[in-house]
Amino acid sequence: MINDKLAICPKCGCDGCYITPINETKSNYFCWGCGYQTNDLMKAGEFDFTAYEETLPELYKDIKYEDKEGRVWYPIVINLDTKGTVFLNGKNAEDVQWSAIKVIELTEEEKTERKYMDKTHKSDSKSLKYFGNDFIEACDYIGIFEKD
Repeated sequence: MINDKLAICPKCGCDGCYITPINETKSNYFCWGCGYQTNDLMKAGEFDFTAYEETLPELYKDIKYEDKEGRVWYPIVINLDTKGTVFLNGKNAEDVQWSAIKVIELTEEEKTERKYMDKTHKSDSKSLKYFGNDFIEACDYIGIFEKD
């Protein structure tokens, strides 16, 4: 049986790196401490990072991290339709911080607009907040840890 486990994150050193096996030899890695993720398939020299990075913001390309095993880590974006979005935001690699924006329910009028088709919520620009290096606080701000 393949089980999930927690380990020390090779990027930030915290003990909140959640490892989820993909199969018997490969795993996904997600760190609750730094907010970065990778997997055993994303190794330098073995993975097509050019294609992968085509849709990433330049900032995310600039702040990726390669661990001693050759895995390349990128910051995660968490987007929950009824809670909000957590993302790493900044002008350059030296000026980044975790940010979060909550969502609000659409008005009856907005529900009829094409851009909101099949949606119930939208981002509330007034709720944008910055959290420095504190990924967990950004997640908590949008209610990730609350039971629905």
